[in-house]
Amino acid sequence: MDFELNHCMLCPKKCGADRTKNIGFCGGGSTIRAAKAGLHLWEEPCLSGSNGAGAIFFSGCNLRCCYCQNIKISAKNFGTELSIDKLSEIILNLQKEGANVIDLVTGSHYTPWIVESLKQIKYKLKIPVVWNCSGYESPEILEMLNGYIDIYMPDFKYIKAETAKKYSDAEDYVEVTKKAIAEMIRQVGNPVFKNSILQKGVIIRHLILPSHRKESIELLYWLSENFSKDSFLISLMGQYTPPENKLSEKNLNRRLTTMEYQSVLNVAQELDFNGFSQELSSAKKDYTPDFNLEGIKNSHC
Repeated sequence: MDFELNHCMLCPKKCGADRTKNIGFCGGGSTIRAAKAGLHLWEEPCLSGSNGAGAIFFSGCNLRCCYCQNIKISAKNFGTELSIDKLSEIILNLQKEGANVIDLVTGSHYTPWIVESLKQIKYKLKIPVVWNCSGYESPEILEMLNGYIDIYMPDFKYIKAETAKKYSDAEDYVEVTKKAIAEMIRQVGNPVFKNSILQKGVIIRHLILPSHRKESIELLYWLSENFSKDSFLISLMGQYTPPENKLSEKNLNRRLTTMEYQSVLNVAQELDFNGFSQELSSAKKDYTPDFNLEGIKNSHC
């Protein structure tokens, strides 16, 4: 693997951790760590289809979103260690189970290991590989992934640096993500479908936050002004669910209102974006996976 494990500068945080001895800001050490693998029915319809996306949820994250729904794995680092060979086995097993795609969820801090796994088995895969990420990706990560990823699915969380700093402890999130999305589109090109399942392309996810509809609208206009509408799919999410522990930002302690969501959706429709939107009824904890090591410890091909 071509990166310095003992002085990790892999992700945009560039924390410089010695991952041979300790974990980095992201929670990543010297081996892959994951919390769950299985057929996931709650991704976008063009990924889940009727069988589900073959999702692998990696432990850790290089952001600190105060409202994270997956805090058990993102900040508390729940999971178990995997070898590269074991990851390859899990991926092939998901294909065997009928997954429409392989859905690699929040794996940025394990990119070199994941790429080594894909090098072993990509020729055996008859289904697309999805990079499901926060959008906060360095050029180094994207260079490693080039040629191994068929579908990029980044979040585009914020359009204002102060919001990114306040909610995710990443003041540079906006500029990093803008450049990352441009590179993702360059790598995989316009969306291509087969039997209603996306085979390649970029899906940009945006979670609308309570009291931030104007920022969401500004973000949509930025996308419209900077990328062809045919070069990506948009996925507007209304599933914001307040965390159990009250946040200091009181507006994040409530769900999205219908007016807030509809006002952003109306702009997306006016801009004639292609993509997906959610029903507000999806703002339930039922849609958050139960991270219990399912499909990780007992996987076999």
